[in-house]
Amino acid sequence: VQKYGDGRVALIGFPSVGKSSLLTILTGTESEAAAYEFTALTCIPGVIHYNDAKIQLLDLPGIIEGAAQGKGRGRQVIAVCKSADLLLMVLDATKPWYHREILTRELESVGMRLNRAPPNIYFKKKKTGGVSINSTLQLTRMDDKLIQRVLQEYKIHNCELLFKEDSTVDDLIDVIEGNRRYVKCLYVYNKVRALQSTRSTG
Repeated sequence: VQKYGDGRVALIGFPSVGKSSLLTILTGTESEAAAYEFTALTCIPGVIHYNDAKIQLLDLPGIIEGAAQGKGRGRQVIAVCKSADLLLMVLDATKPWYHREILTRELESVGMRLNRAPPNIYFKKKKTGGVSINSTLQLTRMDDKLIQRVLQEYKIHNCELLFKEDSTVDDLIDVIEGNRRYVKCLYVYNKVRALQSTRSTG
């Protein structure tokens, strides 16, 4: 789907959590919605007009656990997510709470980082001079040995590293990899009324 307007928002979630209904309410775009899973098999675009801004809203096919490995068109869905300026993770309030964790893990496994700033680490490869490791504060989650081990794993023998925050090993790996996508994510809980009626009758 071609990018359009001033920003792109992607609706992501498991099948049948109400993404299509949300798209219709917000944009007036009809996306086929039914009470069974895998209704939307293609990406449905809509546009929100807010003041003078045009915001593209994409209803993506529902993803399932294992999406990052290609299950249920997962790779294509996640590729579109990477192009979004904002994610709306639509969750079914009647389903287990760990659904949010599963979706987050699928996105993280392909290099997406939700609601996180890039690590404050200066990293520069060099041709000579060995490894220079410095920090502006005491590192409590890594020591020089561990940092050297990570650099060796990546076959980096000459570089300059400056830690400006108390970073983790995962932060260091993200900086070395250099292909992470940092994106804001809002969590939208749908079917809350169904949850409330279940509680009142239970």
